[in-house]
Amino acid sequence: MTKVLVIHGRGMELRGTVDLDIFGPMKLPEYDENIRKYASELGVEVEIFHSNEEDEVIAKVKSADVDGALINPAGYTTKHPALVEAIKGAAYPTLEVHMSNPASRGRVSEVAPACKGVITGFGIQGYYLGLKGVQGLAG
Repeated sequence: MTKVLVIHGRGMELRGTVDLDIFGPMKLPEYDENIRKYASELGVEVEIFHSNEEDEVIAKVKSADVDGALINPAGYTTKHPALVEAIKGAAYPTLEVHMSNPASRGRVSEVAPACKGVITGFGIQGYYLGLKGVQGLAG
């Protein structure tokens, strides 16, 4: 069974309470519920991790024993070169996932070049696509 680490970056706990016009009303526990449902449908094992501390995220990336990872970097999307280097050095592929399309707001991810691919603008369905993508990469 494919094992996938799902990382929620800094500020994700605020989803559903701020920037509703961009991200919608869904709160982080609802993200996780949907991700677990998608994983079950795909026969994928998931570990979901969230931290507002970059060093904790880096430690998780380095220690994960998984076939691949999804990261919604959120507040780590720019100006976090140590995280980018950790993702580059991981022994597994990482896909970046965003509910919205950051490029439509003029944001350019510095995490994206370290990732195997990027999924943006599909809402919560992006996590399904990401899990399916990792499954294909691992398969």
